[in-house]
Amino acid sequence: QVQLVESGGGLVQAGGSLRLSCAASGGIVSIDTMGWYRQAPGNQRELVAAIARGGSTNYADSVKGRFTISRDNAKNTVYLQMNSLKDEDTAVYYCNAQGVKQVFLYRKSDYWGQGTQVTVSS
Repeated sequence: QVQLVESGGGLVQAGGSLRLSCAASGGIVSIDTMGWYRQAPGNQRELVAAIARGGSTNYADSVKGRFTISRDNAKNTVYLQMNSLKDEDTAVYYCNAQGVKQVFLYRKSDYWGQGTQVTVSS
């Protein structure tokens, strides 16, 4: 089955940077949209950034100008470059893939990664 594996999370000082990666695998032909969501304790899961196959992007207002999302369609991988990190960026970050087309299947499905912890210390 399709799997999304995140990497790159960890502990970083405020003002520092991290780069998250998410690789999708499992007989994938294409993915319409890939994105990053985050969820802090007691909060709802929120969209951080998303990128369509053609390259159009969408960012949460709270991260615009600090985070950059990108993807490598050939590798079915999405990245999130996080700069100028703040305490409020602390959360579990989840990779999301929407409209995943698998080989031999007519359908498209959506998938989530297991999440990676990002902790920003002041």
